[in-house]
Amino acid sequence: MSTAGTPDTGPAVVTLTMNPALDLCWEVERLQGIGKNRARVRSVAVGGGGINVARHIVRFGGRATAVHTAGGEVGLRLNRLLDEEGIDHVAVDIDDDTREALVLVETATHRSYHIVPSGPHLREREGRRCLELLERLAGACPYVVVSGSLPPGLPDDYYAAVARHVREAGSRLILDTSGPALRAALAEGVFLFRCNRTEAESLTGRAVSGFDEARALNEHLLTSGSAEIAVTTLGALGALCSTRHGHTELYTPPLPGEPLSDAGAGDSMVAALTAELAAGEDPVAACALGVATAAAAMLTPSTEPFDVDVALALRSQVKTTSG
Repeated sequence: MSTAGTPDTGPAVVTLTMNPALDLCWEVERLQGIGKNRARVRSVAVGGGGINVARHIVRFGGRATAVHTAGGEVGLRLNRLLDEEGIDHVAVDIDDDTREALVLVETATHRSYHIVPSGPHLREREGRRCLELLERLAGACPYVVVSGSLPPGLPDDYYAAVARHVREAGSRLILDTSGPALRAALAEGVFLFRCNRTEAESLTGRAVSGFDEARALNEHLLTSGSAEIAVTTLGALGALCSTRHGHTELYTPPLPGEPLSDAGAGDSMVAALTAELAAGEDPVAACALGVATAAAAMLTPSTEPFDVDVALALRSQVKTTSG
């Protein structure tokens, strides 16, 4: 496990995962309502928004450290698996057990079901330790990614406190979360905010199905000071990237195969986008790789990682319109 970096040797990106999970992936031919369903263990992997983002940033050739909680026997196994995978990470010990999630794949239909419990209850002191560690690491890197849900026990304004700590450390916060924690963090202000249609609708109170609705939301986020860059994803349609220089529509490229799952598309997009920003790319170019990577993730079953070569090949097929 990592401890701390320096401006010269440390990670370009630090990610925060307050509620990671051990993802157990099983597969059955067809799910039956009567009798036993004989399953095959397909994989056991560490999941959670920030951990996934760190994993994929490294796959794109970047440098990242994942900060995460870990508790109980599941937490010990989670740490061991991250070590074996070679992911640079720092664990914050908690009293309760880290959650386990189940990904069930039905091979006959290519359907997958992601069953996720709410997670362990975190104490105030545990949340405070995460903040102190994050602030120390953020001072040595330009970008911090906060991705995933808040576990029970932490206040709704926890990510708002994270935003303040990151800003005071001189780093830029990229936010990808939902619910009350999202609203509180946006009230504090972040560098970049990515949301999907469900999260966008929770902010606007109405359907966000196309670029016009996304443009209205992004414009509000920019003018209110909630974000310097707003990215709203629109499923198979693509995404809208908005900055003070204007709005850019990015269209999902044609898929070279059958879409199998969208489970990892969001984290994959954030990872590609962040890796490009850390490498010095402008937001629109970074978002183009993000859209291509989300498309590549759709080609993989359940939560399996996307093919980097496919993502890079699809990037040139992402069409854009500025306005």
